[in-house]
Amino acid sequence: MSEAFQIILLAVDSAIRLSVPLLFACLAGLYSERAGVVDIGLEGKMLIGAFAAGATASLVPNPWMGLLAAVLASVLFALVHGFASITQRGNQIVAGVAINVLASGLTAILGNAWFNQGGRTPQLPSGARFNEIVLPFAESARAIPVFGAIYAEVISGHSVLVYGALALVPLTWFILYRTRWGLRLRAVGENPAAVDTAGLSVTALRYSAVIMAGILCGFGGAYLAIAQSAGFITDMTAGKGFIALAALIFAKWRPVPALGACFLFGLLDAVALRIQGVSFPGIGQVPVQAIQALPYLLTVVLLAGFIGKATPPKAVGVPYLKDRS
Repeated sequence: MSEAFQIILLAVDSAIRLSVPLLFACLAGLYSERAGVVDIGLEGKMLIGAFAAGATASLVPNPWMGLLAAVLASVLFALVHGFASITQRGNQIVAGVAINVLASGLTAILGNAWFNQGGRTPQLPSGARFNEIVLPFAESARAIPVFGAIYAEVISGHSVLVYGALALVPLTWFILYRTRWGLRLRAVGENPAAVDTAGLSVTALRYSAVIMAGILCGFGGAYLAIAQSAGFITDMTAGKGFIALAALIFAKWRPVPALGACFLFGLLDAVALRIQGVSFPGIGQVPVQAIQALPYLLTVVLLAGFIGKATPPKAVGVPYLKDRS
């Protein structure tokens, strides 16, 4: 296997790992916004989920307990967002920003108060994390040219949450386009008055979508804290919720293109990590800060010039007030 091919495989493998939290958050936003609720709070829900997972796994060294805690914490924040946006008909963007600010401050304060490590949780042992799964025949397949290396290096060796995130893409497509609930969810994001006239509860449908978003953000936060890393660190989401929103727009609110968009942003992040410290002819070594900003800069460039017209659901961001006349 050539060195160039090996580098490509490592870059793709890294891109998959880095795209998983984006994919969880992107699918979360897909459910919420398809139902008509703008979800700027993806970042905050992932962050509180990551803290809950890291804190719980440090006390009860079981990754499944950490995952459960992450989902519960994220759903709690999702319900707060739903109460402000759906029940009280508040400004959905302001409510989402408030969720982000609350999660950032709360995780820092609680982390410092509970563990006294500057907002971090203790380093987690292997038994408290979702570890890599070696698929059958992965090692023996390395001898097979090209396909064996792809299977061993790229397909095998990920945690259960990675495979779960990938499986969620076709599952989400099936739910949204082939189930009654999915049809109603998409309808309430386009024309809530028609859904209400049909005798369905707009409030219940939107709450179900917001709760689904909370569950998926909890999975994304748990992945960051107890799969990709060995514990929680302050503000470890680092804008991933906002990049997931950009990926959602890039994918035009569709699940399968969302996978491609998240992988693209994950690949940009992986490339940025690999070129840190590399000297370029005529330029020299690029500052680390510029390299770290590259994925975010390219996100803006891609959204500004390459997606064409992205039309969101017609009722997204609009609180529904039932006509009682």
